[in-house]
Amino acid sequence: MRSARDDDRQVRPTDEDEVAAAGSELIGGPAGKRALPGAGWWTPVRVIVLVAIGMFALGMVQKLPCYEYGWFFGATTQYTHACYSDIPHLYSGRGFDAGLIPYFDRIPQVLSGGMDYLEYPVLTGLFMQIAAWLTPGGGTIQHREQLNWLVNAGMLMACTAVIAVCSARTHRRRPWDALLIALAPAFALTATVNWDLFAVALTAAAMLMWSRGRPALAGVLIGLAAAAKLYPLLLLGPLFVLCLRAGRMRAFAVSTASAVAAWLVVNLPVMLTHDAAGFHIREGWAKFYTFSQERPIDFGSIWLLISQRTGNPLEDANTYVSLLMILGCLALVALGLYAPRRPRFAQLAFLVVALFILTNKVYSPQYVLWLIPLAVLARPKWRDFLIWQACEVLYFLGIWSYLAYTGSGDKHQGLPTEGYQLAIALHLLGTLYLCAVVVRDVLMPERDVVRRDGSDDPSGGVLDGAPDVIALGSAHRPRYAERSDVTSVRWGSGSRP
Repeated sequence: MRSARDDDRQVRPTDEDEVAAAGSELIGGPAGKRALPGAGWWTPVRVIVLVAIGMFALGMVQKLPCYEYGWFFGATTQYTHACYSDIPHLYSGRGFDAGLIPYFDRIPQVLSGGMDYLEYPVLTGLFMQIAAWLTPGGGTIQHREQLNWLVNAGMLMACTAVIAVCSARTHRRRPWDALLIALAPAFALTATVNWDLFAVALTAAAMLMWSRGRPALAGVLIGLAAAAKLYPLLLLGPLFVLCLRAGRMRAFAVSTASAVAAWLVVNLPVMLTHDAAGFHIREGWAKFYTFSQERPIDFGSIWLLISQRTGNPLEDANTYVSLLMILGCLALVALGLYAPRRPRFAQLAFLVVALFILTNKVYSPQYVLWLIPLAVLARPKWRDFLIWQACEVLYFLGIWSYLAYTGSGDKHQGLPTEGYQLAIALHLLGTLYLCAVVVRDVLMPERDVVRRDGSDDPSGGVLDGAPDVIALGSAHRPRYAERSDVTSVRWGSGSRP
């Protein structure tokens, strides 16, 4: 029997992870047995937030060559220094500098190069607009774009702090796992490439609220996150499967209704326009969805790799993406219902978002931000996480080097097409590797590092410790812990019946 004191004891990575223990030698080695975790001001959450902000600041320093001149001078300077960002270019390119209102004002082609409305969801557009309002006027356009990037970076730094806090608190006994997020090199490199961190912060907050047994608030945050980026809506799929298996469909219904309501509250004022003929869908609001549907295959995707290798433009990529996504989701449903033990919420959440990215028409470098917090909750193993991060960093360097190669004319300075294809392959294989070890943990729960201390689903909220109501295959058979004729087994603890 575990005591309440044992339940409250924090799991230290240096005690159970050989890579973390080896890395801790840089700061004096693993904590001793008599160390008091969380004592004093230096609690795990505060340490992780400070480290995350420090790494974010280093990522800003990495963009310094572009801040000073790369975004403004030279055709490939921002690529050769690997410091590209959408933020300064879209400040003027989407009419924010000219005072245009997103979704309502059409953008002149001379500014946008053909994009007549902002191609981002509503809450991301609001985030961009607030940053534009906070950007001081006056001076040259270069000066204003620099200031706008700094304002956006400050707001994204706040999002980083939210992600660190929420991720550290989602698994009560494992706050130090969030140190992986804070130290992730791909996080620092891509944090200010785009505005993805806003949606990631809302998603992390939703995961925290679900883990605390507050499905309504979790649903509201999922709806708001989906109004900033589309991918957080995918979290409702794992919740459906897990709540179905655990007989907690009321919690799922509450979360789904709350998500839909929050999404509608944000979108309806921008979505609908009215004239003499009645209400219509606003063209500016729909631009994100039409652009996502019409855009061709793009950088980083499996489809670009296939197209470049075969010479086939893959004009039916939308059909292929949809079919693979449907088949993948069906496989995840089967995994959730047939697994010998109900998967943890974070595991299925990571897998469905990874599936979406891997099958998408584009796998931009900053999409790694969507996966990092989920990956840490799903598989907090330093070796596997760092292998994946190494692949992401190599791709980050590869895509900018490839763009430098294609943009340098006859000079061909950078990574040729074959090298970029290798970078894409490593990029995809790294994500697939992490998916594979998470699936293995689901099928072999004793390999799940989160469950080694006897925990069930620390991020599961109402699912944590709930008995199965619907399970298929061997999963419906009573487990040792659910039978009265054998001794209770603590998964991964080494106990035996």
